[in-house]
Amino acid sequence: MPSWGRPSFSVACQPERAGQATKTDRLPHAHTCFMTSPKPVALVTGASRGIGRGIAVELASTHQVVATYRDRRDAAESLAAETRADIVRSDIASEDDRHALVEYVRREHGRVDLLVNNAGMAPRQRRDIMEASPESFDELMATNLKGPHFLTQEVARWMMAQGHGRIVFVTSISSYTASVNRAEYCISKAGLTMSAALYAARLARHNIQVFELRPGVIRTDMISAVEKSYEEKIAAGLLPQPRMGEPADVARAVRAIAGGLLDYSTGQVINVDGGFHLRTL
Repeated sequence: MPSWGRPSFSVACQPERAGQATKTDRLPHAHTCFMTSPKPVALVTGASRGIGRGIAVELASTHQVVATYRDRRDAAESLAAETRADIVRSDIASEDDRHALVEYVRREHGRVDLLVNNAGMAPRQRRDIMEASPESFDELMATNLKGPHFLTQEVARWMMAQGHGRIVFVTSISSYTASVNRAEYCISKAGLTMSAALYAARLARHNIQVFELRPGVIRTDMISAVEKSYEEKIAAGLLPQPRMGEPADVARAVRAIAGGLLDYSTGQVINVDGGFHLRTL
């Protein structure tokens, strides 16, 4: 039974004792589950830290959250303790993991109302475009573009059968802003922007709304190495709204989508960037 004593939820999210190996070290297949959650179900990828965690916390009061993580089980367990989310280890770049993840949600909850494609990664090393490696390019394309694109395909088929659903792609200002020391990241996010537009166009007739969220400079682990530099740029006027963004800023935009407030706005790009996208003279 989960540590919070709610047997109606699967044990995919229960913390284990230090050093104990469980089936949740990969995707779970056999564990206790007694009933389907009566809440709408939100699948949030990359939810153990940063923007994804902020989204999961925001949604937990109204949705049964299924939160994925790849490496940081400790962070995922603390999210589960805070929100009662299911946590599932899943490498979104893996076709097998994507399929098993969807089957897990289907088996344990029987519905999926919201997909938030948040999982992503930065290059392991920032290198000038003239020095960047094919291996880094392939890794980022698999995680940041191919993974969410094909996870959406599988979830969208399910939503079509349900007759409803909402999908969010978390991209970045890097989808249109050239950073020559992380070209592979920019290209992956630019591709994800088009993926969001394609799914919005294809799924609108099926009562499935699709949105792109473009975060700007958000205070997360991903920018920790260059956070001071960004703070200096913001102080010098980089953003019309002179502060760094927080995960909660992005999460509130997802809240509006999840609550149906933007259901007649499918395909919209929502900039959560302190006005970075504005062109001013």
